[in-house]
Amino acid sequence: MRVALATAVRTLPRGAGLAYEPKFDGHRLVVARSAAGVVLQARSGRIVTSAFPDLAAAALQLPAGTVLDGEVVVWHAGRTDFALVQRRAAATAARAAVLAQSLPASYAAFDVLELAGLDVRARPYERRRALLVDLLLPLGPPLQPVPMTTDPELAATWYETLPASGIEGLVVKRLDQAYPAGRRGWQKLRHTDVRDAAVVGYTGTPRRPLALVLVLPVGDETPLVSSPLTAALRREVAEAAAARGDAEAPATAATTTVTAIGLGEVPYHALDPPLTAEVRHTSARHPPPEVLRLRTDL
Repeated sequence: MRVALATAVRTLPRGAGLAYEPKFDGHRLVVARSAAGVVLQARSGRIVTSAFPDLAAAALQLPAGTVLDGEVVVWHAGRTDFALVQRRAAATAARAAVLAQSLPASYAAFDVLELAGLDVRARPYERRRALLVDLLLPLGPPLQPVPMTTDPELAATWYETLPASGIEGLVVKRLDQAYPAGRRGWQKLRHTDVRDAAVVGYTGTPRRPLALVLVLPVGDETPLVSSPLTAALRREVAEAAAARGDAEAPATAATTTVTAIGLGEVPYHALDPPLTAEVRHTSARHPPPEVLRLRTDL
């Protein structure tokens, strides 16, 4: 199931026919309920049902032939905690059952793609939203529809006040819009200059990566080398490389090169398909982008 994507904007879109939703800081998740059971799919298409047994059990309440799009989050101390979602997503099946008790997940649903076996993606968002609310409100947590408003002033208030709860910003959709599967048909407004960048490789070795090679969502798509990774990020990238079978690759395997500011041509290990990282940058070239975290949910 290809999910809809969003284009980053710097100001709050206004105008008739727009809907505003809080943007939750979690893992994108498609919930598919069939007659045979429940399947949970990450944005990449990877099946992650075993990592979230609590959500899979809750989704059994949905009628067969239901497919939802949304975000899985973990609440802690009154706010969503992305690190805890990462922990849940990375757990083995045995460990996931324990974490489901200590760190229960919630599902913030923002769209319905199929209902009673009928594909409703071509219907306007306004209609899909009504179907989603009618479906989930009787069930209650942990499956819940995200809040929505058509009032830009209320949306602006959400934007200013909800970050204390771990909300990243807003997602803006047209009321008359069909579900834009695989396309950037929505808009997202974040609070910072943090953006998703494609990780096309890493410098160093598979066991000790030093920096990421990134393609930013703006500019001429020329790969850039990030600032040096923190110890925690080095571990995450090394684990991702190991999962792809790169852990035993010799250092000489890094034959692709990229131009790094102040370093000239630097060899790096290519990643295909790319990963995704959240980065902060003030310009396309200087200083180097700072990697905040690896999006291992993709």
